[in-house]
Parts: sequence; structure tokens; C-alpha cells
Amino acid sequence: MLLSIATSGLAVAAESQDYTLVLQDHRYQPTELHIPADTRVKLEVINKDPSPEEFESNDFPAEKIVMPKSSATLFVGPLKAGRYHFFGDFHQPTAQGTLIVE
Repeated sequence: MLLSIATSGLAVAAESQDYTLVLQDHRYQPTELHIPADTRVKLEVINKDPSPEEFESNDFPAEKIVMPKSSATLFVGPLKAGRYHFFGDFHQPTAQGTLIVE
């Protein structure tokens, strides 16, 4: 029974919180994504456009190419509370967004 309790606690600790960004018409949806502070989160970026995009940020470590009509997963954080800008490197005028960490 002790082993059962210990392993179930490990499973809970290993779970991450999942979030999704959708890229369509070279715009991220939502443009503001709220995530918890001091927590590592799993971010799925779904690219519905017919061209590739590179998810990137100068505010937190992230750089991932997402091929057309596909998705990519990356892990973000843990980050302190605040606002963190991200963008699509290949379509910077429109592919803009903010992580709001609270």
C-alpha cells in the first residue's frame, strides 16, 4: 500500500499543464495566453497556415519551427509573474502575442 501511495504521488508531480496556441492567417490565437507563475507548462503550437512559422521570444527561451498544417510542442518556464512577448519570426508584422504569467 505504501508503494501505491508513493507512485501515485510521482504521477501527479510529473503532470504538466497544457496550453494551445493556434496560428491562422499569420496571427496567434489567442493573442494573450494566461499561464501560472513558477510552473513549467507544455505549449502546443498549431499552424493552420500553408507556410512554416518559427515561434520565438526574446523574453524567455523559446525557438521552434512549426511546419505548415502541423503542430509542435515545447515547454515553457517556469517563469516569474509578468508579461512575456512572443512572435512568429517569419511573419513578424502580424504573428505577435503575449504570455501573461500570474
